[in-house]
This record gives sequence, structure tokens and C-alpha cells, in this order.
Amino acid sequence: MASELKKKAFWRAVVAEFLAMSLFIFISIGSALGFQFPVMANKTITPIQDNVKVSLAFGISIATMAQSVGHISGAHLNPAVTLGLLLSCQISILRAVMYIVAQCLGAVVGTAILSGVTSNLEGNLLGLNQLAPGINAGQGLGIEIIATLQLVLCVLATTDKRRTDLSGSAPLAIGLSVALGHLLAVTSCPQQSGSSFHPPR
Repeated sequence: MASELKKKAFWRAVVAEFLAMSLFIFISIGSALGFQFPVMANKTITPIQDNVKVSLAFGISIATMAQSVGHISGAHLNPAVTLGLLLSCQISILRAVMYIVAQCLGAVVGTAILSGVTSNLEGNLLGLNQLAPGINAGQGLGIEIIATLQLVLCVLATTDKRRTDLSGSAPLAIGLSVALGHLLAVTSCPQQSGSSFHPPR
């Protein structure tokens, strides 16, 4: 395990996770900010439509990042995915720890940059997640667990090297899974949990 630290490919993978997470957070949360203000100005656009757009933006963003750095790091881009791959014995503990650190740092950097370039926007909460009225913490946690579970299951299923029936695009499937999780949490379940299912967010 310690021998990984001496390999250039290992550090390239860690840096790839950091950069991809920074871009993912900047683009996806930035897209959510961009959708907030037209909704306030145009009363014909409903919050549900807005949430669908944001869900698709998150899904497309993660698919793009997965396609871009998947060959370098595997494009986990989520500590829950990294933990799932660790528990399925596909990565080492050292790699998992370094990936999670890189992902969290990337999320902080991406958010900081976004905060800097959008600091003049009124009511800018940077994609704040909160429970909808009438939803308690236990219910919100349950929705987050289910949304995260289907994402991790999708990643494990689409990247399983033992499968011979895979012919589609893994990044696309994973991107659709991310969009599905957001649709579950913020659209089809009336904004029940606020949709996080991504620990660094």
C-alpha cells in the first residue's frame, strides 16, 4: 500500500480528483445559481421546472468530468463512491483516504472561486441545502441514503470488469444516476431533503 506513494500515477490520480471536483462544484452549483434569478423575474417558470434544469446540469456536469478524468483516477468525484469502491475491495485504504481528502479540498476550492465571482448576487446562498417544511431530519436522511445508494450501485455496476454485457457509456449512466438522485430529492419528492447526496457539498 505504501508503495503507491512512490508512483507518479497515484499522485496524478489524486490531483485529477481534486481538479475534477473543483470544476464539478463550480459548474453544478453555478448552474443552480444561474437558474434562481430568471425564476424570480419570470413568473411563468415554476420551481419544479427549475429543479429539473438543475438536476440535469448536475448530471451532465458529473458525466463530463467522469469522461474527462476517468482514465486517470476512475473519476469517483464523491466520497460515498470512493467508500463503496473501498468496501468492494477495488481500491486501497490509502487511495481512498487520499481521494476523499482531494475531493473535499476540491469542493472547498470550487466553492470559494464561485463565491468570489458571484459575490455581488443578492440572496446568493451557494446552493444551500435545507429540509422542506414538514420534513424531519430522519426523513431527509432516508432520502439522502436512497439517492446515494442508487448512485453507488450504478457506479459499481457500470464499472464492474467482470461484466461482459456492458456496451454503453459508463460516464453517461453515472451522470443520469446523479440527475435521477437530484430529481428524487428536489423534484419528485417535493424538495423533501434539499438534495445533497454528495458529502463535500
